[in-house]
Amino acid sequence: MYIIESYSTAVFFCIITMIAWGSSSNTQKLVSPNWRVELFCWDYAFGILITSLIFALTIGSYGAEGRSFIEDLQQANTKNIGNALLGGIIFNAANILFISAVSMAGISVAFSVGSGLSLVIGVVVNYLDSPIGNVTLLFSGVFLIIVAILLNTTAYARMSAGTKSFSVKGLLISISSGILMGLFFKYVANSMFPDFKIPVEGKLSPHSAVFIFACGVFLSNIFFNTFIMFKLFTGTRVSFAGYFKGSFKNHFLGVMGGSIWCIGMCFSIIASDKAGTAISYGLASGAIVVASIWGIYVWKEFKTAPKGTNVLLNIMLISFLSGLILIVTSR
Repeated sequence: MYIIESYSTAVFFCIITMIAWGSSSNTQKLVSPNWRVELFCWDYAFGILITSLIFALTIGSYGAEGRSFIEDLQQANTKNIGNALLGGIIFNAANILFISAVSMAGISVAFSVGSGLSLVIGVVVNYLDSPIGNVTLLFSGVFLIIVAILLNTTAYARMSAGTKSFSVKGLLISISSGILMGLFFKYVANSMFPDFKIPVEGKLSPHSAVFIFACGVFLSNIFFNTFIMFKLFTGTRVSFAGYFKGSFKNHFLGVMGGSIWCIGMCFSIIASDKAGTAISYGLASGAIVVASIWGIYVWKEFKTAPKGTNVLLNIMLISFLSGLILIVTSR
């Protein structure tokens, strides 16, 4: 299987993850206005599963080091398969909760509470499991990225002032989403052997772990997304018949969204060997600000923003880049 050899390559892979995770949501903006997000989530899960299998059968199966994908699955024990599956289930629950929180509380509350909690919990949990990197630099970088997220959500709040009412239910769902999103990466990382060059009996290779993770996302989607379709937090019920009435464009964009996200997940997992899981997840969590850049410069979400909002956005970008530099140098 493919294994990276240097920390600089690991950082590059983490940056790709950050861009992929921050860009995958663009596909949702491109679907038809009447294409419900619940229907989009089905194709998103398909995209994650298909892409993980492609990675596993290609770079996960060739090379002189590690174990090939099929051989790896055959020897994996139940505990490690269960960890990777659980990671997928937790991620999918968090992702669906996050989407629901945005619809109820608005993007400012959902992003600040959900993404902020996810970043803090994810880095702390993964650092405790694998304490790699200078703790002062690492958490200083995390702090600056949190500042960037808060500035970003403040800008969104200015935009939505007077148009969104505060929702206690939305706030609680945002908190639940952030907690779950901060935990999923740990379980996938725990299912793998720590040194990718030295296979451990019963453990999974990174590519096998991502595939099992994707199976967890797909299988749990049958329950979670069905529940959301018929027991909505907000809006009207969605029928399964509506999915089969969707256009090729809508289905394709959903699959592409999941595929782009999964490419980021694969790169992040591969990078964790040299960067450490805390650094890998911390860098990847900068995706929220990448998504903001798309919103600012491509989708022009702030073109009608009140005076002074651009100052907040510029400080946000500086804080974000400074945080990334500290996280990278913490190794």
